[in-house]
Amino acid sequence: MNWDEQGNWGSKGAWGARDSAGQKLDIAHWQARLDTLRAEHHVPAASLAVLVDRTIHELASGVLHRGTGVEATTDSVFQMGSIAKIYTASLIMRLAESGELDLDAPVVEVLPEFSAADPDATKVITTRQLLSHTSGLTCDFTHDSGRGDDCLAKYVEAARDVALDCPPGTALSYSSVGYNVLGRIIEVVTGKVWDKALEDLLLTPLSLTHTMTLPEQALRFRAAMGHLGEAGQDPDPAPAWDLMPRSAGPYGRVIATAGDVVRLAQMHLNGGLAQDGTRVLSEETVALMQQRVVESPDKWTVSADGWGLGWTLYDWDGVQGYGHDGASIGQYGYLRVVPSAGVAVALLTNGGGARELYAALYRELLADLAGVTMPAPFAPPAEPPVVDLAPLLGTYRREGVVITVTERDGAGHAVYEFVDGMKDFSEPLEIDLLPVTESVFAGTGVGAAFSEDYMPVVFSALQDGTGCVYVGMRCGPKIA
Repeated sequence: MNWDEQGNWGSKGAWGARDSAGQKLDIAHWQARLDTLRAEHHVPAASLAVLVDRTIHELASGVLHRGTGVEATTDSVFQMGSIAKIYTASLIMRLAESGELDLDAPVVEVLPEFSAADPDATKVITTRQLLSHTSGLTCDFTHDSGRGDDCLAKYVEAARDVALDCPPGTALSYSSVGYNVLGRIIEVVTGKVWDKALEDLLLTPLSLTHTMTLPEQALRFRAAMGHLGEAGQDPDPAPAWDLMPRSAGPYGRVIATAGDVVRLAQMHLNGGLAQDGTRVLSEETVALMQQRVVESPDKWTVSADGWGLGWTLYDWDGVQGYGHDGASIGQYGYLRVVPSAGVAVALLTNGGGARELYAALYRELLADLAGVTMPAPFAPPAEPPVVDLAPLLGTYRREGVVITVTERDGAGHAVYEFVDGMKDFSEPLEIDLLPVTESVFAGTGVGAAFSEDYMPVVFSALQDGTGCVYVGMRCGPKIA
């Protein structure tokens, strides 16, 4: 079903039997499950919003700050990390459908100051590639360009010499740099800073009154504090509420309630219409964002089967969905949308075993409300396959990281080393590679940042046949 221009449900699309029968949410049951799972996984606070049967239900559990004991409520705001990319992508698509922006024109036609480290790449990278993470631009370039309104312009200037992960259009490589370039494009096209353009063109039309981008705006509300600590223990408050610079906004800092996140998803689910019938995007634009642009070799780190224009795409045994994950300093968010069931779910948390909480809760919720069978936790099989490691051995490099794959006592091993501007980020990581398939390995010793127990390490190839390895959805081409 879709909304018509007056905000009423029409006959387009298909809810099927779920629409006619209605799908009610047992609030007491899910509140109890949220409370239980949150405590079990040492998550200080969690806020959950569920859209089902055309109604948004909001729940909260725990405390926003373990030091102060302030209770989490449904109007509490959380940092959402990379879920911010969906907001930036939606705004870019609004400019594209109005004719103010050509998705397939080179970025330099809009931003003459834009430059990648490779001059040839600079000439061909497009806005569409930035949206779908196929530009080759890297991810882990965090640059504090100050608090001024020129922070994105300064960021784009500072990123001029940052090496690409891979040539444009040759592979998927998750890119926060690319989304900051999108943020700067928005500023140039609209004549407004990214924060103001987002407010005027997306947040206000959607009546998202508890969504913001700046710390001083968040202080009006009950704001969650991030927490850090060892796995399996109650974490402690992070040293600061927000350690990201203002320039991280387009790729990593939108602050909101879980309910407001679902309201954004509801607009996409409703063919571009807000709850009050305001048209924010056209049906064609919404559909285009959900179309698969590129397959994901790594289908485990963020559960991605592929990528659209902004959206992570999922395939749950034939049931299609879209959404996005996000992480900041001790705060984690998970958004999932199942269009065939008219269901959207957002979970925002502030530390602890957030990934485990998400996985356990969503497996139950999406099965009950949308008939979705989520995959089992990523792990090596009980009887691992015998793999010829020889073609995989060697050195792989992307901006800030060198990955050396060797064979030790007949088993795969990787050293994940931070270099260049990231050399002080962490000591080198020693990772044992347990085979899942001939090209997919479960990495040990990394923790549960991207999966419940193991880190996916996925070997693939660029279009020209060059070998590459994916860790954390980032592509590292083989150099030796």
